Amino acid sequence: MIASGSCVEIIPAAWRDLTALRGLEKACFKEDAWPLWDVLGVLTCPGVVRLKAVVDGQMVGFIAGDERRSRHMAWIVTFAVLPVYRRQGIGSSLLAACEDQIDLPAIRLTVRRSNKAALRLYKKFGYHRVSVWPNYYVGKEDALVLEKSSVQ
Repeated sequence: MIASGSCVEIIPAAWRDLTALRGLEKACFKEDAWPLWDVLGVLTCPGVVRLKAVVDGQMVGFIAGDERRSRHMAWIVTFAVLPVYRRQGIGSSLLAACEDQIDLPAIRLTVRRSNKAALRLYKKFGYHRVSVWPNYYVGKEDALVLEKSSVQ
């Protein structure tokens, strides 16, 4: 929970955020958390919009949008907010800031079919289902592939 007098900053993330992002991934995704090399890659590869939400010097949220210009779309490859900071507008702020930095006609992402809170957020932002990837996540849960078109 955001303490009185504290504010949320949405700022670029970099390789120096490796340890904080690994902790965030583990806290939010547990068995689906990315391994070290994937986390390092999302923080260093070119063509990735990477933003973090910071409260009182602590990373409490993160989003990465992988711009795939040859395909005229981007993928939100990871997006998380620590559980105690959810439902306070941080996810909405991160998603809006990421979308603002992506200059492509479509953005896609995957989400667990059971993640109702995330699905509500994505619907509010104009995402709709375009596909299902069966048994994608650990535990054999399906991934819903969502897309938002005409993001520019």
